Amino acid sequence: MQRRSVTSVLAAASLLLAAGCSGESAPGPAGSRAASSAAPPGASSPGGTPASPSATAPPAQGSAKVVSTLTTGLTSPWGVAALPGGDLLVSSRDTGKIFRVAADGGRKTELGTVPGVSPGGEGGLLGIAVAPSFGRSPQVYAYFTTESDNRIARLNYDAKKQPGSQLGAPDTVLKGIPKGQIHNGGRIAFGPDKMLYAGTGETGDTGLAQDRKSLGGKILRMTPDGEPVHGNPDADSVVYTYGHRNVQGLAWDGAGRLWAAEFGQNTWDELNLIEPGKNYGWPEVEGKGRGDTRFVDPVAQWKTADASPSGIAIAEGSVWMAGLRGERLWRIPLAGRRASAEPQAFLQGEHGRLRTVVTAQDGGLWLVTSNTDGRGEPKQSDDRILRLDVS
Repeated sequence: MQRRSVTSVLAAASLLLAAGCSGESAPGPAGSRAASSAAPPGASSPGGTPASPSATAPPAQGSAKVVSTLTTGLTSPWGVAALPGGDLLVSSRDTGKIFRVAADGGRKTELGTVPGVSPGGEGGLLGIAVAPSFGRSPQVYAYFTTESDNRIARLNYDAKKQPGSQLGAPDTVLKGIPKGQIHNGGRIAFGPDKMLYAGTGETGDTGLAQDRKSLGGKILRMTPDGEPVHGNPDADSVVYTYGHRNVQGLAWDGAGRLWAAEFGQNTWDELNLIEPGKNYGWPEVEGKGRGDTRFVDPVAQWKTADASPSGIAIAEGSVWMAGLRGERLWRIPLAGRRASAEPQAFLQGEHGRLRTVVTAQDGGLWLVTSNTDGRGEPKQSDDRILRLDVS
C-alpha cells in the first residue's frame, strides 16, 4: 500500500504565537488564548445545484437535559465513536489508551494502548472512528501525535483477547500531518460515502492553512486505505478544504452535508458548512469575511470566550456543539444550508469543559467532559460521559 507523507519544518517560535492557543485554553481574557467515483454527499456536482434543504426546520427554541451519567473517572478523554450495538469507544489523549464503555451500565474495559503516541500540549491520542466494515472486519481508526508528526492508523480489534491486549499493531494509512504543541486538530469520522474525513490544525504556523501542499489547517478526505478519493478537488491529494485554523468537530446532516466546528483566535469561533475545494479564510479572515468572495463565511460564529468548539453532532435537526472554554453546549437549528434561528446555549458552567458530543442510537446525545486535560478544574468523579435528552 502506498503511504503518503507531507513534511513541514515548523519554527519553534511559531508555537509561541503572540495570540496563544485559541479554543483549548482555560477561561481567561479573550486575548490570552494560547474509492468512490461519485461526488461526496451534500456536494454540488459540476454545474449542478446543492442538495435540497430539509423539509422541516426545527423549532427556534429547543431543550437539552442531562438524564444520567454513563461513566466517571476517565482521564483526558478526547475521541468517542459508537460501536454497532451502541457501546462507545473512548480515547485517552494523555495515556494513549482506548476504552470500551458499555452503553448499558457504563462498564469500562481497557482495549489497549496505541503504540507510538507522544502526548504533549494539545497532542496525543485524539480522534477515533469505527470502520464502516466493522461487522465483517473489526477495525478501529485512530488519529494521534508521534514524536515527528500527526498520523492516522487503523488497528484490528479482537474482543476475544484479554482486556488490555485487544488492539492489534497500528497500520499507518496517512502520515505527515504537521504536529505542534497547539492546534493538532484530530477529529476523524467516516462520512455517508464511507470515506474517511479528518480535521487538522495549523500547529500555530498560520501559513500552513493556505498552503495547499501541506496537510495542516485542512479538512482531509481519503479512502479507508489513506488514498485520495476520486472526486477530491485535486486528484492526487487528500486535501478537501483549506484555510482552517484548528478543526475538531465534524458531522453530517440528513441530506449528507458536512458541517465543521473551528477554533478562532481572539475574535470569532465558527460553524462552517463544508464544500469541496473551498477556502475558509484563515489566517486572512477570522469569522465572517466582510464580503470577500475568496473565502467562505461561517454559518454561525461566537465570541471566543463563549465557545472554543470541539466536537459536534447532529440530532433533532440541529447541530449540537461542545464548548471547552465556554463550558456550555450550543444548539444551532438548521434549515438546509443555513441556521434557522440564533444559537442557543445549555448547561453553562454546570459540568466544566465539554470536549465531545456523539449522537446516541435513540436520538439523544452522549456528552463528554474535558476537565482532566490540564486546563480544567476536575471534580472528584471527572471526567465523565453524560446522557442527554434533546429536542
